[in-house]
Amino acid sequence: MAAMDTRTTASLPPLPPLFLSHGSPMTALEPREAGAFMQRLGSAIESAFGRPKAIVAVSAHSLTREPVLLAAPKHEAVYDFGGFDPKLYTLRYDAPGAPELAARVAALLAAQGLPVHTVAEGGLDHGIWTPLRYMFPDAEVPVLPLAWPPDWSPQQLFALGEALAPLAAEGVLVLASGSITHNLRRVFAGGLRDAGLPATPESTAFRDWFREHGEAAAWEPLFDYRRRAPHAVLMHPTDEHLLPWYVAAGAGGRGTPARRVHASLTYGDLGMDAYAFGPAAAPLAEALAAAGAA
Repeated sequence: MAAMDTRTTASLPPLPPLFLSHGSPMTALEPREAGAFMQRLGSAIESAFGRPKAIVAVSAHSLTREPVLLAAPKHEAVYDFGGFDPKLYTLRYDAPGAPELAARVAALLAAQGLPVHTVAEGGLDHGIWTPLRYMFPDAEVPVLPLAWPPDWSPQQLFALGEALAPLAAEGVLVLASGSITHNLRRVFAGGLRDAGLPATPESTAFRDWFREHGEAAAWEPLFDYRRRAPHAVLMHPTDEHLLPWYVAAGAGGRGTPARRVHASLTYGDLGMDAYAFGPAAAPLAEALAAAGAA
């Protein structure tokens, strides 16, 4: 069944670009606080903005040398992990693709002088299908994955997001998925036995720094986070899980602050924070508050 279009662009505000921390693949089986938030998030989006016409998904697990749009007419869940509960391989997320939207996105990127390729291939990595299973469990919203280069700087990825900014007013949700902290050596050191460990001081300091600078729209320090943020290299030995944050931030625009709309963590170190960007971030936060109070 095709996704029902409940949006009328004349009466609803633009959608807020989002960054979600997707956590371990086990999030799909053990939702904890972040999974409960993602469930509320889908409902809040629909109540405040209507159901998105489509989703452009930028995940830490879909990486290429230049931007690539995966414009298949249909997607399935990709099990891009190993060593976890076998039940994960029974979970499905068969979502429609968005090949028509691919032409629009390619034109937006090309207009800003950015390289872009389109392929008629599909598949949703776990950074995409895990949150979407909670947000839109009927799998009826079309999805267009945008693979991206992990060697691009935060400034370059912010510019990539800026090129996507017009989509917000067209009923398209820009959804970036990664992790606000991501040192798996520290996470696996505990054997994944206790997801409810208290926050480590290093994780807390880094996450607080990001929230404070995001809420101040202090983009220059954020672009230089590896030198300026406390414990940055410890929290991100490689930074592919944080970099999608900058795509969503760029899509929201330089003139508006980031807004943290969820904060939790697992295994003491793995942050599950979520951010909304752009003028619609505040209405989303209000809708989330209403959903939490219901």
